[in-house]
Amino acid sequence: MAQAGVSANRLELLQIADAVAREKSIDRRVVIAAMEDAIQKAAKSRYGSENEIKAEVDPKTGEIRLARHLEVVEHVTMEATQISLEEARRRNPAAQIGDFIAEELPPLDFGRVAAQNAKQVIVQKVREAERERQYEEYKDRVGEIVNGIVKRVEYGNVVVDLGRAEAIVRRDETLPRENFRYGDRIRAYVYDVRREQRGPQIFLSRTHPEFMAKLFAQEVPEVYEGIVTIKSVARDPGSRAKIAVVSKDSSIDPVGACVGMRGSRVQAVVNELQGEKIDIIQWSPDAATFIVNALAPAEVVKVVLDEDAERIEVVVPDQQLSLAIGRKGQNVRLASQLTGWDIDIMTEASESERRQAEFAERSQMFMEALDVDEVIAQLLASEGFSSVEEVAFVEPSEIASIEGFDENTANEIQTRAREHLEKIEAELDAKRKALGVADELAEVPGVTTAMLVAFGENNIRTVEDLADCATDDLAGWTERKDKEKETIHHDGILANFRLSREQVEKLIPDARVKAGWIDQASLEAPEEAAEAAPAEGESPDQAASSSGEDA
Repeated sequence: MAQAGVSANRLELLQIADAVAREKSIDRRVVIAAMEDAIQKAAKSRYGSENEIKAEVDPKTGEIRLARHLEVVEHVTMEATQISLEEARRRNPAAQIGDFIAEELPPLDFGRVAAQNAKQVIVQKVREAERERQYEEYKDRVGEIVNGIVKRVEYGNVVVDLGRAEAIVRRDETLPRENFRYGDRIRAYVYDVRREQRGPQIFLSRTHPEFMAKLFAQEVPEVYEGIVTIKSVARDPGSRAKIAVVSKDSSIDPVGACVGMRGSRVQAVVNELQGEKIDIIQWSPDAATFIVNALAPAEVVKVVLDEDAERIEVVVPDQQLSLAIGRKGQNVRLASQLTGWDIDIMTEASESERRQAEFAERSQMFMEALDVDEVIAQLLASEGFSSVEEVAFVEPSEIASIEGFDENTANEIQTRAREHLEKIEAELDAKRKALGVADELAEVPGVTTAMLVAFGENNIRTVEDLADCATDDLAGWTERKDKEKETIHHDGILANFRLSREQVEKLIPDARVKAGWIDQASLEAPEEAAEAAPAEGESPDQAASSSGEDA
């Protein structure tokens, strides 16, 4: 009768393991291992925690085996966990130092406290295994859209039941004026999965730009198949969005494919996003064309690009200004996010005023620097000369070819321009010395006297000081704030000089060579490798893109 009771208990143990494994969607072996840990803990409290006790549950029969493990040593110092070699060889003649001898223990009768502790261990181990399973299942699903049912809403945060896991949509990741109740179906984008103390946290979003991209991939077969590519997305969640698309197949119109017959495809996305208006824009490798497209529906008359600063000036007709800017600046802000360029919008009238102001400013500068009358200064400005340096070092024939000028006039103007520059250079050099800037800093390639003054004013006085700088210190940097989508530009030391970022970047390694920190050979080797690498690994898309830019 007792034997039958023992068998029933063993079978019940396996049935419990099977039920827990099914319910929690974890491996049966993990549950049995948790039971072994629980029995082991109970056995230690019964026989003494100083003992090294191992418990085994037979996965087929449910039989529990307990054994105390003793390490074979030469001299016993801990009787609870060690056994001498002589004693071990009496039990097992083949025993060696470092081996373990298993000493079987009688079956354990669980008391109330031991059973309670064992239950806690099993629950904890099963919970850890369940969390690990959830993390492993969802960590590779970042970037996917998932469907779930709203389980509860806490302070605006929506907890979603995904079936085999729980996820959360934080209040700032839901669309404005969007309300969810218990039992509602919800579709969202998995943007992060993290291991945290209370288990894996799956974060969902309905405002993420990629959520819109994935919705188009579900609605538009050409996007799903990769024929039409979504290059970038900019959203003002719940209000308006812009999406840039391009087709690999010239016979397929990417904008038309995304709009669908009578707008059916784009309307499905709009409905999912609570009526968010979507502008679908043709992407172009040419930055100017892309930006003009992005500002739709406004018409653009002229664009002026500053590629180094990734800034563009856009001129629109006077009556189109409010359309180009959009309500509360929405249109230009989304266009800027979409293209990655800072966009300045001005009307034709304001651009004309600015041109006139620049013309007057340049004319005044030439009058003062070259000691010439207003007519000559205006002629130089109207011919496109913007600085005294240009006048001083251009070919004399270019100045002589201006209507009303001759060779003698050109030579006289260039002489005055050079004398002015020499005077400015002498003043700057004196200022540089007064600031304590070392002479050897002028020997770094590309450094001018005006730059030496700027260095001195910013406590860069030696070659070592310049070598220790970062590129951002000299060229400045742009900071983008994710939530506000706001761009803040921080000026560098050389912000007022007409230098590209590449030219500024080159100053620092050249200074390090001059300071003796590195040698010229090590500086040239990476440049050669960088020039060779793109040619070897360049994809056809990159090649096409670069050729489009060149064109």
